[in-house]
Amino acid sequence: MAYTEIKERNHHKYFYRVISLRTGERVQKKREYLGVDLQTQELKQKEREADIKLQGSTNEKTAKKNLLRASEGKKLAGTKIQGFDFNKKSDFNQVINSLSNSGFQASHLGKAIDITNEMIKENTFIFLGYTSNMISSGNRDIIRYLVEHKKVNVLVSTTGGIEEDIIKCLGDFYLGDFRASGEKLRKKGINRIGNIFVSNDRYVDFEKFLQPILEELYYEQKQTNKPVTPLKIIQKMGEKINNKNSIYYQAFKNQIQVYCPCITDGAIGDNVYFFKFKHPDFILDVAEDVKWFNDTTIGLKKSGAIILGSGIVKHAILNANMLRNGLDYSVYINTAQEYDGSDAGALPEEAISWGKILPNAKTIKVFADATIVFPLLVSQTFAKK
Repeated sequence: MAYTEIKERNHHKYFYRVISLRTGERVQKKREYLGVDLQTQELKQKEREADIKLQGSTNEKTAKKNLLRASEGKKLAGTKIQGFDFNKKSDFNQVINSLSNSGFQASHLGKAIDITNEMIKENTFIFLGYTSNMISSGNRDIIRYLVEHKKVNVLVSTTGGIEEDIIKCLGDFYLGDFRASGEKLRKKGINRIGNIFVSNDRYVDFEKFLQPILEELYYEQKQTNKPVTPLKIIQKMGEKINNKNSIYYQAFKNQIQVYCPCITDGAIGDNVYFFKFKHPDFILDVAEDVKWFNDTTIGLKKSGAIILGSGIVKHAILNANMLRNGLDYSVYINTAQEYDGSDAGALPEEAISWGKILPNAKTIKVFADATIVFPLLVSQTFAKK
């Protein structure tokens, strides 16, 4: 609050503009001399000028107090934020190692690499989960490498993650455009997965491939009186495709089991649908696979998960590990958010509350496109062992 103070000396009036400043319980006053024996108009002008000056000084003091705070910054310790110095000789491994010091998701990737290397070192039983778009993309070949060399123990995927691996053995997928006209592609018989194009003929070929397998399994069901399981279908597809580039051929060859909790989705589901017209008594037993998959977690010395994407794949792995009281290690790579309360976007901390991850587990979520991040992670972990 500002006001004018008048002091009289030797028959003259001396004018001062005063502002009161409160700091806690203390009140301080600042004065600005206006002049002597001022007339009304001149006094008002001087008061305005003094108010601006006094208020400016006050604002400066307040701003400096709020901005230039003392802190414990000098006591900070730990990882120094620093990017790779390209003045040095550029080495791929050194560049990737430098990500840990970069902050944001680069540091999360660095931690994911460390956790994965610890899983490997501790001979952890590793669940690798991935959504179908990972198989649509080039990550299919990286996952095939891991299975070919027995780097993981169990695979968990959606139906698209099964069928698209087989379909790629029947014909290639090609790079397209996210903005391609859906109407024009439909007329040409081209399906779009993001910016990847797939000829619809591939699905015609897939039907020709899968229907005889279903016939064979149906005959086996009639002979043994035991229903067919999704696991059995996937094994038989891997065996029949007989292609070294196939994840599921390598899984069949190396006896790595594959759990698909949603087998009736996608093109496989379409084929089962058509098959049921011919054989209404065909039975697909998903309950047997649930029993088998959940049992894999019981008694594990160390259990770890690497999950690319989210949804049903993520939940299936976490839910099964809840039966052993939680994972010892978990690495999530996805772009899902947690604001809507879905398990897809949930952070590891939420899974700890359910007993799906142990409280002392090594965990990280990398918010990133797995087509970029997963190859980098594998290059610094499984591919080095």
